[in-house]
Amino acid sequence: MTATAAPASTPGPDASAPNLRLRERPFDWFFIVVFSLFTVTSMISDMLPTLGVDFSEPSPNFLVNANWWYAHDTDPLFMHPPVWMRIVTGLSAFVYPVFYVLLVISLVRGWNWIQLPSVIYATMIASITGIIVFGVEFFGEPEWVTPNPAKFLAFNLPYVLIPILLLIRMRRPMPFTRRF
Repeated sequence: MTATAAPASTPGPDASAPNLRLRERPFDWFFIVVFSLFTVTSMISDMLPTLGVDFSEPSPNFLVNANWWYAHDTDPLFMHPPVWMRIVTGLSAFVYPVFYVLLVISLVRGWNWIQLPSVIYATMIASITGIIVFGVEFFGEPEWVTPNPAKFLAFNLPYVLIPILLLIRMRRPMPFTRRF
């Protein structure tokens, strides 16, 4: 009896491949910085409309005034959110920050299990923010259309583009075994 060669394995992620060190994954530093900032900004800005705090007038309260400064001439949907929008801001204020913290730790430690949650998050945020919110703000009912598209995009486009970059980064299993 002669030995036969084992069939070639199908191409796919090599679970035995070692993770690259963080210094060998320089683009991950970008994600670490950005998602650390997202942790803070999403809690600060989206908590107020979720909790029903009125920021339709300037206020001596820094958080209220910051939201007023952004929304008063830019984002009527954010300033006077219907119930569905308060659900969107609630996710951003109370659910996404948990993911952001786990993502940042995973990027630093090289925890490959974050790949699937990252794909789910990026798909969800691109759908909710990119389609629903942007759709309403640009093509929706007149009372919700942004009067200041440049300022609106400057503040909101990163919350769509960066998750899409994360989706590209996490496109295959074992993301930390490769540079990008």
